[in-house]
Formats: sequence, C-alpha cells, structure tokens
Amino acid sequence: MQARNGIRWRIVWILFGSTAINYINRQTFSLLAPVISSELHFSHEDLSRVFGAFQLTYAWTWLFGGLLLDLIGARIGLALAVIWWSIASMVTGLAHSVASFSLFRSLLGIGEGLNWPGASKVVAEWFPARERGLAVAIFDSGSSIGAAIAALTIPILALAVGWRHAFVFSGILGIPWLVLWWINYRPHQPDQAANQQPFAVAIRRLWRDRNAWGIVFGRSLTDPMWWFYVFWLPQYLSDARGFSLKQIAAFAWIPFVAADLGNFTGGWISGLLIRRGIPVIRARKWICVVTCAPMLAGIPAVLVHNPYAALLLICVALWGYAAWSTMGLTFPSDLFHSNVVGTVTGISGFAAGMMGTAVTLIVGRLVDKFSYLPAFVFASMLPMLATIAVLALIRDIAPTPGRST
Repeated sequence: MQARNGIRWRIVWILFGSTAINYINRQTFSLLAPVISSELHFSHEDLSRVFGAFQLTYAWTWLFGGLLLDLIGARIGLALAVIWWSIASMVTGLAHSVASFSLFRSLLGIGEGLNWPGASKVVAEWFPARERGLAVAIFDSGSSIGAAIAALTIPILALAVGWRHAFVFSGILGIPWLVLWWINYRPHQPDQAANQQPFAVAIRRLWRDRNAWGIVFGRSLTDPMWWFYVFWLPQYLSDARGFSLKQIAAFAWIPFVAADLGNFTGGWISGLLIRRGIPVIRARKWICVVTCAPMLAGIPAVLVHNPYAALLLICVALWGYAAWSTMGLTFPSDLFHSNVVGTVTGISGFAAGMMGTAVTLIVGRLVDKFSYLPAFVFASMLPMLATIAVLALIRDIAPTPGRST
C-alpha cells in the first residue's frame, strides 16, 4: 500500500510537468504577441483570430479526446499528445501571417486538448475522494507555474535569439517529459466492479444528468476568464500600461504564481473540510462560493492608475479563479464512474473551449473599437453565473462501484 501511495504521487507530479510544459508552449505566442503584432502589423482583432484558432481545435479535442482516452488509456494518449503539440509549437516559428499563425496554433490546440482529460482520468483511477482535490490541484497548478516560467523566460529568450527561435525552445521541452512518462506510468487496474457499467449506456445517461450539465455550465462560464488573462495580459500590459518586453518578463509571471496558490488553496481546504466530516460535494461547493467573489477584482484592476496596483488586483482575481477551477476539475471524478470521467471532463472542456473562443473574438473587437474596460468587466462577471449554475444543478449521489470515496 505504501509503495502504491508513492507511485500515485509520483505520477501526479509527472502530470504537473506535462501541464507546465503545455502552458509554456501555449503562452509563447501570447508573450511574444506585442513584438509579433508590431513587426507583422497585426491588429487586436487579428490576434483574437489567432487565439481563437487555438481555442477552437483545443475545444474539439477536449470532446473527442475524452472519448479517445477512455478507450485507449492515458499512457498512450498523453504520449501522443505531447509529441503532437511539441512539433506544432516548433513549426510555429515558421509563421509569417495571420493565416499561418492560425494554422499552427490550431494544430497546437489539437495536441494540448488531451492533457486535462487524460490527467483527470489518471487521478480518478488512482486517488480516493479525500485526496482527489489535492491531486487535481497539483497537476493543474502546472498551468500557473508553466505560464509563470514562460513569462520569465520567453521574452528574454526572444530578445537574445529572436522570437522565432523561442517557439523551438518551447517545443523541445516535451522530449524529456516523454521519457519520464513512459518509464514511470502504467495504468492502474481498478476493481473488476468498476467496469460493470457499459460505456455506451453511461454516455447516453450523461445527456440526462443534471450533474453533467452543472459541470458543463460551471466550466463554460469560468474558463473564459482564465483564457482572457492567459491570452491578453501581456498585450494589455504593453498597450495600456506601456510595459516593454523586459518589463513583461519581469512582472507578467506574478499573477500566475497567485493562481498557483489558488490551486493549492482550493484543493487543500476542500480536503480539510472533507476530513472533518463535511460531505464531498458540499465541501467543493463551499470553495466555489467563497472564491467567486475575488474574481471580480479584475474590474477595479483596469480602473486604477497605478500599474502595480492593477497587477495586484489581477493576482487576486486569478487566485480566486484557480481555487474555483480546481473544484470544477474535481467534480467529474467525484460524481461519475471512472470509466467515463475522461468523457465528462472532455465534454465540459469542449463547452468551455467554445465559450472561450467566442469570448476571445469578442474581446479583440471590444479592444479595437472601445477599450480594455468592457473586456475586463465581461470576463470578471461570467464566473458569478458559473457559481449559480453549480449550486442549482449539482447534487451529490450515492457511492457506486468505480467512484472512490
């Protein structure tokens, strides 16, 4: 048992690594957008098309990737995903127009969309409910750490060797991870009873399940806020606050560290509440309620005159988002049979990605025609609706085979 505990925590830290590398690749374009848009004369609407191209394929991969991972397993699925997105990232350095950037970023989205359904599936198979929140927090915190590492390194690298080579650097990071994953991970074999529910039957039931809809609406209305900051923060700091590429490298990583703290805050406190006897779903919901309010800090962030006060408020907003998001990623494994967790996660990710694509395109137009203010207000208000959806739709269910407690 002790050996198994060690293996599962080692696996979740390897998943942290894939998530961090995923975000370094993803953030490379966002961080270089001020330089690329200046050199190639891209408008904010042009940038939104490039961002949207990534999100569109990313969303569809969450949907079909969840199905694929439930069928072929996480070991092969995640290995193929990292190979794909590493190549896509490297060839982005060849892009020279909105169309070519959109093409290469859409290819990146296909590979990166497999990471979260795969990691969620692994956590559902290996961890009981009382530890699941922390396990999700660990692997999901890779997104914040990866974004922070990218903000610290990619602008400096671009200044040293050129922005095209920065995409190659991001891409090669997946190679050592692949070796580590293939050596260490073997699928955990659940109890025989865990596979008693036919897969096709389970899929049909999802469409009539209020918990599935609660997860879908919850993620669809929170993830666009994250996408807003991931894609637009460097450009906002350049446009509205006058930051140079060096200043972006010096400061743009800080909000993502705050998000990382939010991941662990949500996972740790929900686990603590569960250990003290509060039902699992009630504990998760409490975290969602408490952490939705800090996400409103994005509104005063765009209004204050001091850029460092703005960064502090953005830190508060991303801390709240990350704590909430950890609960959103944990709900599928809390509520559903392990053989459909990847699918539930994939469906919710697809819906969130499609909503995020729409919001990204809207933001580009808002900024070009008005300013960043309506974009910040719009992104900050959506999570309030997400929390209402979670409270209204999600209900706990009796333990069944395949759901760890």
